[in-house]
Amino acid sequence: MAIPDYETLMLPLLSRLADGETRVLKDVMAELANVFELSPEDRAQLLPSGGTLTFASRVGWAKTYLKKAGLVQQPKRGLVQITDQGQAALAQKPARIDVKFLEQFSAFLDFRNASRERPALAGADDVLPLSSDLTPDEVIDAAYQRSVFALADEVLERVKACSPIYFERLVVQLLIKMGYGGSREEAGKAVGRSGDGGIDGIINEDRLGLDAIYLQAKRWEGVIGRPEIMKFVGALAGQRATKGVFITTSWFTQDAKDYALSSQYKVVLIDGERLADLMIEHDLGVSVAATYQLKRIDSDFFSEE
Repeated sequence: MAIPDYETLMLPLLSRLADGETRVLKDVMAELANVFELSPEDRAQLLPSGGTLTFASRVGWAKTYLKKAGLVQQPKRGLVQITDQGQAALAQKPARIDVKFLEQFSAFLDFRNASRERPALAGADDVLPLSSDLTPDEVIDAAYQRSVFALADEVLERVKACSPIYFERLVVQLLIKMGYGGSREEAGKAVGRSGDGGIDGIINEDRLGLDAIYLQAKRWEGVIGRPEIMKFVGALAGQRATKGVFITTSWFTQDAKDYALSSQYKVVLIDGERLADLMIEHDLGVSVAATYQLKRIDSDFFSEE
């Protein structure tokens, strides 16, 4: 039997979780392989990159979309569990659960709309058929961008789940990756000194220490508004600083962003989405799973002049 696509896997995956128990995703994956009577060859089939099992990849995408709709949750890494909303979805007795079905859930629509709002991901949140008006190169690029978007979301979830101390270390590692601080030892002093007039730490802007950047690093869940940025700016004034970076796992209100822009100080706000993007860009907490080479004709080689 051919390996089912990820939408076909959504309903069977959710149904395997109907008892409400927390399950190991790999175990559920093995059960689904049996349900679809996949041969040993099917189960061992790899994506063209050769780095990931095709069936595992499709189950993973099915889980991701169900999670975005709020039908399943992952209490811990590698575990999956149905939610009350997932139970309600099964109670509808749908013949099939696919992207169209998931559009009834506001959480899923928020996820789709968020992906559309990011310029780099325009059109990447849809499965692109071969008949698309896009060129093959554009289809590849769109699929890549969709994968990056999903990865960024997973990175942020992992960051939110870590302890405040680990988050501080993560911020230090990111700053080093971005070229701030002269050494790990020096950068390591940047965070963890809370209580210093509202400043969490200081780090050199360059390796020579010609200027300093004052930091606020907060692993928060709630939205950050103007008052918190005002406090940070006040702390910068108290330190006679000119530059500050406020890093959070949460997000900022528009009023907070406007205040930061209008401040006499140079204040950069990094929300959770941007934090995840920076981690991916600087290879922090992620690794290369596959590499593709897009080749074109070498016109010079075929020139007979």
